[in-house]
Amino acid sequence: MSRSQGDTEGSTGEVPASKHTDSSRGSKVTSERVALLVFCSLLAAAAIVIYRLSFDNFQIKKNLQTLREEYEAVKRNLTERINTVQPICPKDPEVKINQTYMKCDRDWEQHGGKCYLFSISSANWEQSRRWCQREGGDLVKIDSTEEQIFLVNRVREKMKHLEDMFWIGLTDSKEEGKWFWVDDSPLNTSLSFWVSRKQKEPDNWTKENPDGEDCVRMGKEKEEKDNYLKSWWDKSCKASQRSICEKHEESGRYTLTCV
Repeated sequence: MSRSQGDTEGSTGEVPASKHTDSSRGSKVTSERVALLVFCSLLAAAAIVIYRLSFDNFQIKKNLQTLREEYEAVKRNLTERINTVQPICPKDPEVKINQTYMKCDRDWEQHGGKCYLFSISSANWEQSRRWCQREGGDLVKIDSTEEQIFLVNRVREKMKHLEDMFWIGLTDSKEEGKWFWVDDSPLNTSLSFWVSRKQKEPDNWTKENPDGEDCVRMGKEKEEKDNYLKSWWDKSCKASQRSICEKHEESGRYTLTCV
C-alpha cells in the first residue's frame, strides 16, 4: 500500500519546492552580476571620458600658457628694439648731432628758423592778413637781407605774370610815409627793398585809388642784374594780391640725437 503511494508520487512528475527555490535564486544572482558588469562598464567608460576631457583641458591650458609666454617674449623684444633704435642722421654738413631743428606744418616751407606759407588765391591786404592769422601766423615781416633773398627767389618761381605779386606785412595806413610791420615795429631803412627805377617806390599813386597806396607787395617776374633784391611796391590795400604768411613753430621743435 505504501509502495503504491510512492509510485503514484513519482508518476506525477512534480518537482520538490526546494529545487524551485534554488533555480530562482540562481537566476536572480546571474541578473545581478550582469547588471553589475554593465554598471562597471559604464563607470569605466565614464572614467575614460572624464580622463580624456581632463587631459584635453590640461593640454589647452598648457598651450595657452605657452602662447602667453611667447607673446610676452615678443612684446619684450619689440620694446627693446624700439628703445634701442637710433634715428637716421643726415650726413654733414646737413645736420649736427644734438642740434634743435624746426618742424613746419603741412604746406608751409621752412627757412632760417621760420615757416612760410605762399597763398594760392588772391585777396585784399586786410583779408590776406586775417587768413594768415587763421593759419596761425601773420603776413611776413622781413628781418634780414638773407630772408629777402629767399623770398625774392621763391616769389619769382611762383609768379605767373608781371602783376602776380604777394602782400607782405608792411603798411603806412596809420600815418602816411611812416611804415610799420604787422608787429608794430617800424621799418628799418637799412633793410628796405623798394623798387628804384625812373619812378621810385613808394610813390603813393592815387590814380588807381584816391586813398593812395598804403600797403606793400613784393615780386619781380625776371631776375635783374642790378637792383636784384629791390622788389617792394606800394599798392592800394584794397587791391587783390596773393600773400606770404610766416610763423615760428616753437611747439614743433625737436632734438635729433645721433650715435
